[in-house]
Amino acid sequence: MILRSCLSFLTAAGLLACSRPDAARPAAEASGAPEPPAVLVLGTSLAAGQGIDPDQAYPAVLQRMIDSAGYEFRVLNRGVSGETSAGAAKRAAWLFQQPVAVLVLETGGNDGLRGLDPEALRTNIQAVIDLARGRDPAPQILLLGMEAPPNLGASYTSRFREAYREVARANEIPMVPFVLEGVAGVDSLNQADGIHPTPEGHRRMAEIIWPALEPLLRSGVSRGG
Repeated sequence: MILRSCLSFLTAAGLLACSRPDAARPAAEASGAPEPPAVLVLGTSLAAGQGIDPDQAYPAVLQRMIDSAGYEFRVLNRGVSGETSAGAAKRAAWLFQQPVAVLVLETGGNDGLRGLDPEALRTNIQAVIDLARGRDPAPQILLLGMEAPPNLGASYTSRFREAYREVARANEIPMVPFVLEGVAGVDSLNQADGIHPTPEGHRRMAEIIWPALEPLLRSGVSRGG
């Protein structure tokens, strides 16, 4: 469902590409004023905006949606191309050294591409959540679900999908079931590799994320940001 050309993609240079700097700009930039609370996107090449201008990637689109809705949050894009959930868990502690109001966790796509153990995926996602909840104050968390390539078999894809659902249920956190719903497998919404979305694909991803993210922003405002 998610990645029609996953086998060819595994050998593509894009899997190992370096991450780009922040794709999103602060919602407000006032000299000497406190920075708005942060929405941290811990993600993969999808967040990094591989193959497109970072300003067109979904974290930057979310920033513009946040601004248009009148919320004062700044989106921090921490997407790393080719990163697995194990890599996300390893760098999470460093990322949480700064205050974070909302964590958007987008990881696991590369686990699926490589056929890694779904139980390890679940463990790594849980490790990131535990680190986040160990902060004071702890951020609210939104988990973005992924799907595994169908060529890995029904059993694997089911276990992979369920890893996200299990951790979301266990931690009582909101989850987007499949962040590439309606984007994956659609030629016009993906680049030539068949994997990475076009700018329009990223816009649609942001539209999928927004209904789950916006209540967390509203709650953060009601709690004093």
